[in-house]
Amino acid sequence: MTIRIDRRKFLMGSSALVAAGAAGVMPSWAQAASLRLTFWGGQARADRTYAVTDLYTAAKGTAIEGEFLAWNDYWPKLATQTAGGNAPDIIQMDYRYIVEYAKRNAIAPLDEFVGGVLDLSTFDQDQLDGGKVDGKLYGISLGANSVAMLVNTTAFEEAGVTPPTNDWTFDTLMEIGEAFKAANIRGGMKAIGDGSYSEPMLQNWLRQRGKDLYTADGKLAFDEADAIEWYTMWNKLRDAGVCVSAEDQAIDTGPLETTMLVLGKSAMLQSNSNQLVAFQTLVQDKLGMVGFPRVAAGVGGGHYRKPSMFFSVGGSSANKEAAADFLNFFISDPEAAKVLGVERGIPCLPSTREVVAPTLDEQSQVALNFVANLGDLLGALPPPPPASAGEIDASLIRTIGQEVGFGAKTPEEGARDLIAGANDILSRA
Repeated sequence: MTIRIDRRKFLMGSSALVAAGAAGVMPSWAQAASLRLTFWGGQARADRTYAVTDLYTAAKGTAIEGEFLAWNDYWPKLATQTAGGNAPDIIQMDYRYIVEYAKRNAIAPLDEFVGGVLDLSTFDQDQLDGGKVDGKLYGISLGANSVAMLVNTTAFEEAGVTPPTNDWTFDTLMEIGEAFKAANIRGGMKAIGDGSYSEPMLQNWLRQRGKDLYTADGKLAFDEADAIEWYTMWNKLRDAGVCVSAEDQAIDTGPLETTMLVLGKSAMLQSNSNQLVAFQTLVQDKLGMVGFPRVAAGVGGGHYRKPSMFFSVGGSSANKEAAADFLNFFISDPEAAKVLGVERGIPCLPSTREVVAPTLDEQSQVALNFVANLGDLLGALPPPPPASAGEIDASLIRTIGQEVGFGAKTPEEGARDLIAGANDILSRA
C-alpha cells in the first residue's frame, strides 16, 4: 500500500516566509523548497509522522512529500528507486540494511552536518554508535527498542490462563499453549503465532545459547545442529497446537492487519516494543508486553536495545543539508516529540525524553518501562549484520521456515538448506 498526502505539497505563503526571515529563524544556508520522505509503517505511524512534517513546514517553509508502505513492500520499492537514481531525500532505514545501503553510497554520511544543523551533543552514545558504518554516521536513531512478546491480556483472562512474565521459558510456553487449547476460546485461538521463521526470535534464541546470527566479520555464527534444534522445537509446538497452523500463518503477509494477533488467531505475537502502540490501535482487547521466552530458567542475554529504525539521507539527494536539518527537528523539537511519543521507540535525547514522559498514554508507558527494565534479559548490542542479511532473512529464514511448517521439508533438510544457502549468499556478497 502506498499513500501520498498531496496536501503536504503546499508551501508557506510569502508573507509568512518574510516574517520568519525577519525573526531570524531561517537558516543561513539555502533551505529546500520541498523534500521527499519515505518510511514503512501503518496508519498510526503515518498520522504522527505527517503531523510532524506539518510542524516542520510551518516552522521552516519546506514542504515534505511523504510516502509510507508496509514493511514487505517498502524494501523492493526503495531498492528500485535507489537503482534508478530517484531515491527520496529522507529514508527510513533499518539496522539490518544500513551497512548495505551505506557501502553502496545509497545513503549519505552525515558527519559534515554534526555540530551544524545536526546537534547530537547529548544523543545517547549507544544509539549514535548503532548508526555508524566504518566509523562514519549514516543513520540517526529514532528511538531505542527491543524485541518483545505482545500479549492479549483480555484473551488470557477469558481462557483462565495466567499471562507470562519476563521469567517464562519455552517450557512455560508449551504449558500455556496446552491450557489455551483446552479452554478452546474464540474458535480455537492458539497461544502464539508461528515464530519459526522470525529472524528476531531466532536470533534471541541463539544469543541465549551463547551464539548469534552473524559474527562481527559477517559470517554465520550458528550451525546446522542449531537450526535442526530450532525447527524441531517449533514442529513440536505446532503439532501440539501451541502455535498457529502453517496455513493460518501464511495469511500474514507483512501489514499489521494480517498478523495472527490482529486477526484473533493467537493470543501472543513476537514483535518489537515500539509496535505496541500501533497494535493497540488495531485490537480492542487490552495488550501487554513481556520478553521472549527463556531457553531455560535464569538464562538471559538474548535481548538488546536496538535502534528501532533510523532516518538517513539519500545518497543522491540534492538537498542533503536541508534533509539533515529536518532530521534534527524530528528528534529534538519539543512539539514534535509530543506528537511522536514512543511509537518509534524510546527517544535518544534526554531533553526529548523529559518532554515525552508526562504525555504518554498507558500503552506508551508500558513500552517505555519494558525497555528500561529488561534486567538480565539484556545483552550487548551485536554488530550490524552483513549487507546480505536482508536477503538471507527474506529468501531463506522465512521461506525455509514455511517449508518446514507445511511439512515440505524436515527439520534436517531445512537446516541443511538454511546453512548452505546462507553461506552461499554471504560468499557472493
